[in-house]
Amino acid sequence: MTGIEVLAVEGVPEVNPGDDLPSVLFEAAGGSLRSGDILVVTHKIVSKAEGRIVDLRSVEPSFFAEDFASRFDKDPRHVEVVLRESHRIVKMDRGVIISETRHGFVCANAGVDASNVPGKDTVCLLPEAPDDSASRIHAHLREKIGVEIPTIISDSFGRPWRNGITNVAIGVAGMNPLADYRGESDPHGYPLEASVLATADELAAASELAMNKTDGVPAAIIRGYPHDPGPGSARELVMPPERDLFR
Repeated sequence: MTGIEVLAVEGVPEVNPGDDLPSVLFEAAGGSLRSGDILVVTHKIVSKAEGRIVDLRSVEPSFFAEDFASRFDKDPRHVEVVLRESHRIVKMDRGVIISETRHGFVCANAGVDASNVPGKDTVCLLPEAPDDSASRIHAHLREKIGVEIPTIISDSFGRPWRNGITNVAIGVAGMNPLADYRGESDPHGYPLEASVLATADELAAASELAMNKTDGVPAAIIRGYPHDPGPGSARELVMPPERDLFR
């Protein structure tokens, strides 16, 4: 039998703005990491360390944010932050804002989130450059451990036509995020013409099963997955506009 292991990284302390997150992760996970492992880190602790935190008491909502919030019993300050973080509004209806971020991600509320953030008037933004954040963690672990540990930064996204959320990769370093099987044949000899798997997303989703949303565990090690090493990035997972049938 073959398979993979997904191991929660416990003992990561509360992360604050300015903390050296690569060192924090090495202290918590370094002794457990081995060649071939993949480290998945939730974006929340990356954003905290990078100071991507907003105190809503400092936010002056626009009339547009006030109007939308009043119609759907929302906090207008939170709505204002979502609008500021949005590159493009995809849909605003029934109290839900779906927008495209500056990174190209299409998600609810531009990734602005109040969960797992101390303080009732505090929200967390997505990292400014998640691929760069993943690269810093990846480089630090390589320096400390002496082996390549691909790093994925994850966030929870909803999906069109499906209930529930799942983790996806918003930052990648040290591995190719896609596995392209086009040109190969299936076990019955039929050629594969459209099979490109989002392996980084699949690994991000698997990591959540060990981290568990309510347990406060912000990282996991995936062991035994035969990843494809390379200079990959999460940008490769974003559908280009010319191929987006729903734009």
